[in-house]
Amino acid sequence: MRLFSRAPVVPVLRFSGPIGLASPLRPGLSLATVAGPLRRAFTMSRHSAVAISINSPGGSPVQSHLIFRRIRQLAQEHDKRVHVFCEDVAASGGYFLALAGDEIYTDPSSIVGSIGVISASFGLAKAIDRLGIERRVHTSGEMKSFLDPFLPEQASDVERLRAVQREIHDAFIAVVKERRGPKLRAPDAELFTGAFWSGPRAQELGLVDGIGDMRGTLRSLYGDRIKLRVVPIGGGGLLARLRRMPVGGHAPDLAALPAGFADDVMSALEVRALWARFGL
Repeated sequence: MRLFSRAPVVPVLRFSGPIGLASPLRPGLSLATVAGPLRRAFTMSRHSAVAISINSPGGSPVQSHLIFRRIRQLAQEHDKRVHVFCEDVAASGGYFLALAGDEIYTDPSSIVGSIGVISASFGLAKAIDRLGIERRVHTSGEMKSFLDPFLPEQASDVERLRAVQREIHDAFIAVVKERRGPKLRAPDAELFTGAFWSGPRAQELGLVDGIGDMRGTLRSLYGDRIKLRVVPIGGGGLLARLRRMPVGGHAPDLAALPAGFADDVMSALEVRALWARFGL
């Protein structure tokens, strides 16, 4: 008889932020940034489960698919059950990541879904005409100026873009049907429009399995002795780079700003717009 026994440990991964897109405070989620933590989560404990929390408005469809596929590969290799918990948002690519779970849970106020593909830009052709700017474009290959924002929009360009979007959308839909299958309780015309829903409505539609928080749900499944251990996902970003800048009593030297500072600011605006689509 063992006098002491260790409490069972469920590793926890927290996927937070846009996918692929980088913000100034941390790199975007990608297979490169999460591969190591994923491997550790699936090998650090003898317990049969891994938990993942998701708080993401989406982003790169490629990185979403790569991360999803890696989670499923590891789950099969190590015979682990994956429990996913949606926080504020699991939409678009964020929902794609959630599909890696054997069960998906949400908060009543979570935003879930947005199963679609979007491309957004600006048309600046009239603006440069008003400013008297002459646009000069020289290409080798007739499609190299495809959707150039400084040229008038071409119907053929739009149709080509929509064809690519349909292919990406069809791939997304195929994964939803593969993973959720008979659990889906609404027609395609309702599920796959790019709309998003609250947690309870997503459960009614069959997109998630239940309403619940991580600790409470896992304790109900595996007992009150269960312990959760977070596997950190590292990242630098602008904040870490600013910390490494020299500090002194003089006025800041603009030349000492981290390389790519302007790109970080632009990325921040893009990331902000992505969250704003969901009212956050």
